[in-house]
Amino acid sequence: MTSLSHAVNDSALMLGRNLRHTLRNPSTLFGSLLVPIILILVFVYILGGAFTAGGEYVDYIAPGGLVLTMGYGVASTAIAVANDMADGIIARFRTMAISRAAVLTGHVVGSSLRTVVCVALVIGVLLIMGFRPSAGFAEWLGVAGVVVMMALATSWLTVAFGLAAKTVEGASFATFPLVFLPFISSAFAPTNTMPAAVRWFTDNQPFTPVIETLRGLLIGTPIGDSWIWAVIWCALMAFGGYFWARALFNR
Repeated sequence: MTSLSHAVNDSALMLGRNLRHTLRNPSTLFGSLLVPIILILVFVYILGGAFTAGGEYVDYIAPGGLVLTMGYGVASTAIAVANDMADGIIARFRTMAISRAAVLTGHVVGSSLRTVVCVALVIGVLLIMGFRPSAGFAEWLGVAGVVVMMALATSWLTVAFGLAAKTVEGASFATFPLVFLPFISSAFAPTNTMPAAVRWFTDNQPFTPVIETLRGLLIGTPIGDSWIWAVIWCALMAFGGYFWARALFNR
C-alpha cells in the first residue's frame, strides 16, 4: 500500500471519528443552526422594514444568511481541535502509525460536511420565509461550489485557530472574526448606503465578494469580478490555514 493510500485510509478513519462525535453530541449541529436562523428571523421580521435593498428583503438577506451559517458552522471545529490537544489524544496519535495530515483532514472534512448540511437546512428555512431564488440548475451548481469552497477554507482556518489556542476557552473566542465579519459586509445592507471608510472596509473584506457572488447566482444581481475575489480570498484562507495548521501540528 502506498503512502498516499495510507493517508486516504487514515483520513477516512479520522473523518468517521469526527462524524461519530457529531452524532453523539448533536447540540453542536443544533447550535450552528439555531443562532443564524434566529438572526435571520430578527433581520427579516423585525429590522427588515428599516432597510431599502430593492425587492423583498428576505431575497436580499439570504446569501448573507448562508455565509453567517458557515461562520457559525465551523466555529465549533476550533473547540474540537483544542479539546483533542487538551485531552492528549493527539499525543497518542503521534505514537501510532497514523498519517499526521489525516488527523487534521478528518476535522476539516467533518466540519465542511456539517457546514454544508447546515446551509442546506437554512435554505429550507429561507424558502419557508418566502425566499424565491431565480437560480437555474447551473446557478445552483455554482452556489454549491461556492459553499463547499468557503466551508473548506474556513474549516482549515478554524483548525489552525484551535491548534494555536492555549486553552479550549481561548479557541471558542478565536473564531470570532469568522462570525463577526459577515455583519460588516453587504450581507444585511448595500454597501453604497454606508460611510466612505466603512464602505471601503466592507468592499475589501473576504466575505463581501462571497456574498455578492451567491447573491448574483441566487437572485440574478450583477456579480462583476466578485467571483474572482471570492476564489482568491477562499484560496488565501484555505492555504494559509493549511500551512499554519501543519506547522503548529508538527511543532
